[in-house]
Amino acid sequence: MLKSKRAEMLTAFVLIAPFVLVYAVLFVYPTAKMVQLSFTNAPLIGDGDFVGFDNYIRVFKDRLFSTAVWDTVYFVLLTVIPSTLLGLLIALGVNRLKGFTQSLVLAAFFLPYILPVSVVYRIWSWMFDKQFGIAQYVISAFTGGTHVAVFRTIPLFMPSVAFITVWWLVGFNVLLFIAGLRNISTEIYEAASLDGASRFAQFRRITWPLIWPVTVLVMTIQLILQLKIFDQVYLFANGGRTDATIVLVQYIYKWAFQKNQGGMGATVSLLLFAIIIIFSVLQYQLLRSRGEK
Repeated sequence: MLKSKRAEMLTAFVLIAPFVLVYAVLFVYPTAKMVQLSFTNAPLIGDGDFVGFDNYIRVFKDRLFSTAVWDTVYFVLLTVIPSTLLGLLIALGVNRLKGFTQSLVLAAFFLPYILPVSVVYRIWSWMFDKQFGIAQYVISAFTGGTHVAVFRTIPLFMPSVAFITVWWLVGFNVLLFIAGLRNISTEIYEAASLDGASRFAQFRRITWPLIWPVTVLVMTIQLILQLKIFDQVYLFANGGRTDATIVLVQYIYKWAFQKNQGGMGATVSLLLFAIIIIFSVLQYQLLRSRGEK
């Protein structure tokens, strides 16, 4: 028995050792190095002197950091819940289709998700172009025939980029919800129909409670993704031409790559890392506890 346990432990260690090694090299060491850098005045490449908590004090005193936090939170509010609800609604509709039609519609919604961000930027920059963009026909209906430079109008910038992001990523949410809906037995719906339950009652009493774990997963994934938003905001702002639309990852980029202050970049990166962990864990626990009730 003792030899058998030792053999099992040795086998388990051999099997997980490659993962542990890769995890330590690619995650643990860089994280520890970033923590160390956050207490120095190091440039992007090279060593620096120890400065204690000066970097953290400097960040919290910087008004641009507050702007970056607010813009990031604002973007999260504009994207996480809408993309989750829209993904669920589309999945409910697609799930009612059958055969080739279902596959075709699902592929159509998933297609934008596989596009690189540069292609998404090019498509929507053409769509919203002030001179000849197709979307300007819709915009001019609300502005009395006047064309609007959407991405150069600060109040419209974040909602527009959020709309594009939802369009881009909703296909992934649809795929997750479709997988969850297919795990619900059709016999439950048949029994509910025999009892005279309406479609709304079936959704409220059967679909929604059973799809809730997938909803929690989708919202958590979306929260993490949108807290790390950078590409769309940077591209549509033409390289971050104004600080009014800056987000946290762009703020990190500004310190580390534009100002060559790696210590400050590491400091903000750690703060963002902490924000992502705190918000994602809190959201996951709150949503899960609500589902259990």
